[in-house]
Amino acid sequence: MKIAQALDNRERVLLVGLSLKAPGRARSSEASASGRDSLAELEELAQSAGAQIAGSVLQVRDAIDPATLVGRGKLEEIRAEAQARRVPLVIVDHNLTPVQLRNMEKAAGCRVIDRTQLILDIFATHARSREGQLQVELAQLNYLLPRLAGHSEELSRLGGGIGTRGPGEQKLETDRRRIRDRVRKIRQAIEKIRWQRSTRRRARQAVPLGMIALVGYTNAGKSALFNALTDAGVLASSKMFATLDPTIRAVRLPSRRRVLLSDTVGFIRDLPPDLIAAFRATLEEVQEAALILHVTDISSPRHAEQDAEVLKVLRDLGVEDRPRLRVLNKTDLLAENDLAALAKSNGHAQQAVFTSAVTGAGLDELLARMDAMMPVDPLVRLRLRIPVSDGRHLSLVHAGGQVFRSEMGDGAFLLDAELPESLARQLQEFVLDARPLTPAQRPSAQRIE
Repeated sequence: MKIAQALDNRERVLLVGLSLKAPGRARSSEASASGRDSLAELEELAQSAGAQIAGSVLQVRDAIDPATLVGRGKLEEIRAEAQARRVPLVIVDHNLTPVQLRNMEKAAGCRVIDRTQLILDIFATHARSREGQLQVELAQLNYLLPRLAGHSEELSRLGGGIGTRGPGEQKLETDRRRIRDRVRKIRQAIEKIRWQRSTRRRARQAVPLGMIALVGYTNAGKSALFNALTDAGVLASSKMFATLDPTIRAVRLPSRRRVLLSDTVGFIRDLPPDLIAAFRATLEEVQEAALILHVTDISSPRHAEQDAEVLKVLRDLGVEDRPRLRVLNKTDLLAENDLAALAKSNGHAQQAVFTSAVTGAGLDELLARMDAMMPVDPLVRLRLRIPVSDGRHLSLVHAGGQVFRSEMGDGAFLLDAELPESLARQLQEFVLDARPLTPAQRPSAQRIE
């Protein structure tokens, strides 16, 4: 009863899509198919924002109408649909200019928002940390500033003194001034947070733990995979952009090395530039990563296009050349024959790792591949002599590395162990022999709980 009532209280919306024909092609079937796929993604976004989809309208054109986006005739159809379905809000699957937004609202007779404003609204709903809230507010204000329109000629402030008397400052100018002042204060606050994050990052770097960043299209299953690897308990939801604030947890690899795993905000097609700029401090975790895990929802029919959008954002961040491991997630949603065909075509043993965060399939292999690809803190093979009374350093060896042989004599333990280089430096006074460990010398990787 309560669930049905909550569903009834959701705001009813009408979706409007625009698809452009390819140059030189008269047929619009491909453009219509592309437009329907884009509308399906917009529907997911709208539902994540809490909307009830009342209907959708798709327009296929040769070019964008600079005044109305979809043309005057289509606007009449949109107005009729909105009135017939009694919707107070129209969501357009395109980024509207201020002129297009004003003309569409006037013609449709109801509120109109574009794709960027919808994404910003979802971000504002899911931002939990102070940093995330400031970043979302900055992006919203930057979006709002060029779209302010003066609806009143009232004078909100008059100057005093000779030469200052006149029409005064109009409401539109006051709003713009207040927004600019707020933007300046938010940028100062974000810069302070960025400085604090860099301080914490330097503290982490003092202990040489490598950083691994999870990136991917929104709703690719990054948070579920993050939870499966770290038991972090991060919110994992089918809603788009359910996870906004970054989370960092330590993970122990099969070689006993500890690394930091970062769960980042999901990417999406045509991610607004203002949003990328506002989340610069958050996305710096990706720029600092030694290895990037590119998570793909392999069950999605549009996964190739989604991967292309993720690579585009990585290029904007300047990390397209960073070591990257493809993780094809959600294999539990595929039929066995489809999974086998994909594994064969993608070179399962060399190029990508197939995983399911729900069933745990492929997680052991993923950890082993992460271990093999991490360039930070290489492993060394050591022979150590540690006094029996030195329990602190003995426990450090067993906790941070793998001991293959141990014997006791003359009041000391003789240990053959495999340790990260950073830990080996702390045990330098006990080292009898040290040599780098080649990949061929490593024991078969096993997942360590």
